[in-house]
Amino acid sequence: MVNRETTMTATKLLCGAAAIAMSALAGTAMAEYPEKPVTFVVPWPPGDLEDVLTRMIAEDFQAAYGTSAAVVNKPGGGGGPFPGAIEVANAPADGYMVGSFVIGVPVVGHQIGIDDLTPERFDPLGIFLTYPFVIAAAGDAPYSSMQELAEYAKSNDVALGHFGDPLTPTQVTKAFAKNAGFEWGSDAAFDALDCNTLASGDADVINTTLQLILPCLDSVKVLTSITDARIPLVPDAPAIGELDPALNIALWNGLFVRKETPQDVRDKIIAVAKETVMSDRAQAVAKETGALVYWQGADDSAARVANDIATMDRIGALLD
Repeated sequence: MVNRETTMTATKLLCGAAAIAMSALAGTAMAEYPEKPVTFVVPWPPGDLEDVLTRMIAEDFQAAYGTSAAVVNKPGGGGGPFPGAIEVANAPADGYMVGSFVIGVPVVGHQIGIDDLTPERFDPLGIFLTYPFVIAAAGDAPYSSMQELAEYAKSNDVALGHFGDPLTPTQVTKAFAKNAGFEWGSDAAFDALDCNTLASGDADVINTTLQLILPCLDSVKVLTSITDARIPLVPDAPAIGELDPALNIALWNGLFVRKETPQDVRDKIIAVAKETVMSDRAQAVAKETGALVYWQGADDSAARVANDIATMDRIGALLD
């Protein structure tokens, strides 16, 4: 005959062992993020503004959570295929690989046939940088505004220099010409677009970043900025959206994760990134380069991505 007290004792021991096992499993499953190194992927060469700011974020992330965080650069070219972004797209949705993406990844990538970069794959944590792209001409150019350029170019050849046709600022520049009723006499991609490009006459008008022409800012004309708002270093140059609301778009950079990433993980990355980009050292980068450095939250960033996709669709249809 089975001893009832022995049976109850055995049952309690088994239940206790099961509870301990479940507790251990739960502890493993719910290990607090981050418990291992975090990688911030920049799909561009090192040294540019997005790389500098993302490195600041990674440094602060490591200091805040005591876990190693590093930036990994995976260059892929301005027109794709963005191998670093594809790697983030196919990584686990656990926050251990974070994409630091320019607009070309979530907005343009799927439009140029990179299926892994469909907008449904990513969620923005926040956008933190607008590159100070401008359209500029030599100081002795016979036009001082985009309107005057448009009139001049209707009866004269004007050569445009840019960084590559697929880039958003180049597309915007060409779309402006279309809407303003003129054509560029010629256009070409350059590895460098700076003071020398205008001084040598290699191009009459250049689509470049403000920091590259800062040394000669007093001897060039900044006709417009391809930014969300006017650039403080050149406050008299209107933003492109002021001249043509249909082209209100900018080249920005933000942090992105896989859509299935848990909210508590997102919140930890956001908390650090927001504080970093609003810090004195990040704002000093803005002041020195003309870049706009800020923090746009996840919901507003998602709305911006959707709006920019619609804008680029319109631009694409216009230029076809």
